[in-house]
Amino acid sequence: MRLNKLHRLMILLLLSASPFSYGAFESTSSIDTGSSNTNKGIPVLTNPSGIESLETGRYNKQNRQGLLLPGEVDVRQLLPSSGENFPPPYGANIFAGGYESERTDGLNANYLIAPGDKISIWLWGAVAYADLTTVDNQGNIFIPNIGPIKVGNVPASDVNKLVGSKIKTIYTRDVEVYVNLLTATPVSVYLSGAVIRPGQYAGMASDSLLYYLKRAGGIDSERGSYREVQVLRNNKIIAKIDLYEFIQSGKLKNIIFKDKDVILVKPQYAAITVSGGVRNPFRFELINNISTGKEISAYARPLAKISHVGVFGNRITGPFSVYLEYKEFQKFKLQDGDNVIFNDDLHAQVIDVQISGSYLGPSYFAVKKGTRLHDLLSHIPINPELTDNKSIYILRKSVAERQKQMLSDSLDRLERSVFTAPVSSDGAAAIRAKEAEMVMLFSEKARKIEPLGKVIVSELGHTANILLEKGDQIVIPHYTDLIQVGGEVLMPQAIVYNPNATIDDYVAWAGGFSDRADDEKISIVRANGTVIFDAKAKIKRGDQVIVLPKVDAKIMQAVKDITQIIYQIAIAANVVIK
Repeated sequence: MRLNKLHRLMILLLLSASPFSYGAFESTSSIDTGSSNTNKGIPVLTNPSGIESLETGRYNKQNRQGLLLPGEVDVRQLLPSSGENFPPPYGANIFAGGYESERTDGLNANYLIAPGDKISIWLWGAVAYADLTTVDNQGNIFIPNIGPIKVGNVPASDVNKLVGSKIKTIYTRDVEVYVNLLTATPVSVYLSGAVIRPGQYAGMASDSLLYYLKRAGGIDSERGSYREVQVLRNNKIIAKIDLYEFIQSGKLKNIIFKDKDVILVKPQYAAITVSGGVRNPFRFELINNISTGKEISAYARPLAKISHVGVFGNRITGPFSVYLEYKEFQKFKLQDGDNVIFNDDLHAQVIDVQISGSYLGPSYFAVKKGTRLHDLLSHIPINPELTDNKSIYILRKSVAERQKQMLSDSLDRLERSVFTAPVSSDGAAAIRAKEAEMVMLFSEKARKIEPLGKVIVSELGHTANILLEKGDQIVIPHYTDLIQVGGEVLMPQAIVYNPNATIDDYVAWAGGFSDRADDEKISIVRANGTVIFDAKAKIKRGDQVIVLPKVDAKIMQAVKDITQIIYQIAIAANVVIK
């Protein structure tokens, strides 16, 4: 039952207001539906955000034992069961890249000079001197006739100025100095706490915190905190980093590491799982044990269509679940372990409808639920000389889906009947095997057919005033003097309408029947979408003649089933399968 309800929730999340709008236009002629009850005023959506009455969700209030009141639904059933994976922690993708292999030379302006670094020194003018010196363990370099100069912990950008000033205290005239840091000494940093591979890692002093964390495999998503990472030096905290700041604003503290520094990932703070209609469906870590829905909404960034929020978790009184309006959720108190699901629980009040064929004006309309066909047709301008407004039909997605399912069921039965047919001899078995092969090829092609989902609404000049559905396509045919002839004929083509011609005449003009044709199985598709199987029927303007293939009863046992499927395809998609 939980899985079914999750599916229903997913369907709800897909519903949204239509992006289409209806623009007013002047019409010199509108469609005559053949009914005297035509509504001349089409209901349109003029203020999508101004819906006056919204159905409010009810609270799943509970007694002190955490039990639901009669008639209430536990919103936990809307979420995955405990056996399914919950979303990853927010920020886990920081460590998805391979940047731990990207090395720097450590020579940036903010680098602090440390023992072991190499510095080049040049003097020219009255004194000529050049040397490459190494910073000793006390942080000094030694220059002849000058003595030791303290450069430890001096930024690389300042070393030239510092050393130059010391030298010029001795050589006061006609001496120029240039000092430059050439190489930086690697440092050894310890990774501890909730990381995947704690231990000791070598790097440059100027390498970022993220570099060292990635070297250690990243933060353990089940135990570690993305909100507090500490850097310790001599057992004292010198920096605290909140990686959420880096994720949201790109801010990351610049730390120059030293030997034996420790990067400590603290245990995870209170975590709240978020799913549903949000842009960030993750497990969020909150510094405070108790937070508000407003804070979690800022992290999760719910979609604009969200109307309700379900929360379930545990309190001192026991398990609980509530279902709140989004506005009320902003003040709701959340605690560690809560699960939050954002839901679009308001049914769309408008539907989008498309117009195709012969018409004037816009092709998309956004109309209120409950709008009927006549309400819309009365506002669609047409050119009466070019439009066959007595043969309107609708292409409906829900009907196409049902036709597709019916075709699939028929093909399944056909395959079962072939594979389970009894055989009495080796010869019969060979015949059945060949038949099964042909049936599978036929079935493979038939499953690729996409039904049109036609809804016949026009007959004898009258159009039924049916309710419109979301996604309907209203087809208004053009007047035409052509007859389309296809299927099992030698030369499928369009032929000019002749009031005195019969079906046989049109087939003859199309080259006659092919070798596979069944001359007794001819379908006629009228302009209004109606399909009839009558070889003696009168051909009308705009008709489509489809000659169906025949199935050889001598080699195919399932002739009846295949013929039935061919009929279904001809009706549902106006095509034939050879």
